[in-house]
Amino acid sequence: MTNLGFTSLGHRFLSKKGKPMNKLTDVRERNRNLRYAPSQGRGFGYRWWLLLVLGMLAVAQTLVPVSYAWQAPALPQAGTPSPLGNSKVLPPLLQGIGIDQRLNEQVPLDLHFRDEFGKTVRLGDYFGKKPVILSLVYFDCPMLCTMAENGLLHSLQEVKFSVGREFDVLTVSFDPHETVELAAAKKAVYVGLYGRKGAEAGWHFLTGDETEIQRLTHAVGFRYRYDPQAKQFVHATGIMLLTPQGRVARYFYGIYYPSRDLRLGLVEASANRIGSPVDEVLLFCCRYDPATGKYGVIIARIIQISGLMTILFIGGLLLALSRYRQAASGV
Repeated sequence: MTNLGFTSLGHRFLSKKGKPMNKLTDVRERNRNLRYAPSQGRGFGYRWWLLLVLGMLAVAQTLVPVSYAWQAPALPQAGTPSPLGNSKVLPPLLQGIGIDQRLNEQVPLDLHFRDEFGKTVRLGDYFGKKPVILSLVYFDCPMLCTMAENGLLHSLQEVKFSVGREFDVLTVSFDPHETVELAAAKKAVYVGLYGRKGAEAGWHFLTGDETEIQRLTHAVGFRYRYDPQAKQFVHATGIMLLTPQGRVARYFYGIYYPSRDLRLGLVEASANRIGSPVDEVLLFCCRYDPATGKYGVIIARIIQISGLMTILFIGGLLLALSRYRQAASGV
């Protein structure tokens, strides 16, 4: 009786490893066994299968080809009749007026103009290090050119990049009769309204002879005409982004240019030498649409990024669960 009692008492106060146990360690052992018992059975296997299926779905998302991304519609060629009939036929005054996209076209850098101080300058003097925004207007325009310049000013004020630091602006008059004094007056107004330090060294207002003007406007696809009856120029509005080497990178139409699109265009034109990692992610998710002059979202690339983030999340979760199990089993 005594031996049996001693044996049962020994079993009661010895752990599985042969070490003595008290009531507190016994309770902890039982709680741990109850807590992790499902992990060693069918419940744990179901959870791992669920995570495996989620991982496979995430991998499938990342394998979505970029070819499914939205494609910009092709631009109609000059002289091609509109498929919509007479509703899109331009009046005689506007025929031949517009902006033809000539992406990657090299702007002739040997052209000579006069700056706002009356000094003869070479167009290539403004290139080499920074992207350049080219704005073609005429300074004595009664309405449209002023609206376009005001829109450009508003966009430049919203962009964190600064004129003269990350990029330069060339506002060139396509009226060969405009004077240096008029250019200087326009610069004083817009640089003053822009209000950032160093802008006077990066925003230039140029005038030139008709031959030089025509070579520049032809290179960027800017088509305009003088109306002798109204004594005004008939023209479209828009700006062009040029690379530091003087090649046409992007077009933006109208009299207002969204600051986000302008910023992304500057980053692309600079070959990512300006901007932040966030801009690079936005460029990966967006594509320039030549038909609208804007950046559109590419759905497939967003799916790729979300799939990659899902994989990273699941991988981190599995690693955390594995380490947690190891730590728990070592208690």
